[in-house]
Amino acid sequence: MASFTSWSFNFLFMTLATFAIISKPSLAVAVPVFQSSPWAAAHATFYGDESASQTMGGACGYGDLFSNGYGTDTAALSTTLFNDGFACGTCYQIKCVDSPWCYSGVPSTTVTATNICPPNWAQDSNNGGCCNPPLAHFDMSKPAFMKIATWKAGIVPVMYRRVPCERPGGVRFSFQGNGYWLLVYVMNVGGGGDIANMWVKGSKTGWISMSHNWGASFQAFAAVGGQSLSFKLTSYSTKETIIAWNVAPENWNVGSTYKTDVNFH
Repeated sequence: MASFTSWSFNFLFMTLATFAIISKPSLAVAVPVFQSSPWAAAHATFYGDESASQTMGGACGYGDLFSNGYGTDTAALSTTLFNDGFACGTCYQIKCVDSPWCYSGVPSTTVTATNICPPNWAQDSNNGGCCNPPLAHFDMSKPAFMKIATWKAGIVPVMYRRVPCERPGGVRFSFQGNGYWLLVYVMNVGGGGDIANMWVKGSKTGWISMSHNWGASFQAFAAVGGQSLSFKLTSYSTKETIIAWNVAPENWNVGSTYKTDVNFH
């Protein structure tokens, strides 16, 4: 009898242990990480001068590119690449190819999309209309262009690929609008560099969906003045969602930029 009881206890213990092992949920959560894309062909030109002062502002709404961390390593994208502004903040590795104007060794440089190169419908795509659809084209800042080719070239063939954006620190939120219409420019985005969807949460509200305004800006028609604000963002490229809690205090101001310690991978 003792032997049977011992055997029954051991069997029950092993069964429960096995069930616990099988049913125990994994604590590891897979985090989407943006991966570089394959190389593709395009062309590149430049605009502005060596100071890159003409590149400040731009369709993405980043304003002063120096103070906001983008510097002169930037480019305006043809409409095909710009994707109605959803490509704002994306990063590209570019190298000059198949041209005597390319620097030897085929060096490459990495730029951030901060502007749009609009189509020129009055010109043929092969004669002045280099940003016309469906062409992939980069109108780079002059300092960025001069890293891969002699500026006298004007236009050069290039190979390009999307690469992860390496940003120090977290996502930044620049506020515009007012207490009833919040317009937020999202900057310093890592990983894919892009945003597909965004929500805002006041200290007295639930999550409120924000619509894409233009470039890197999202808007919410909601009375969130006098509340501390948090934001939820989804990456356009990886679909990863992150939450930045308590980004702005109750006395947040239009015209101010608020920094966080969270970012995409």
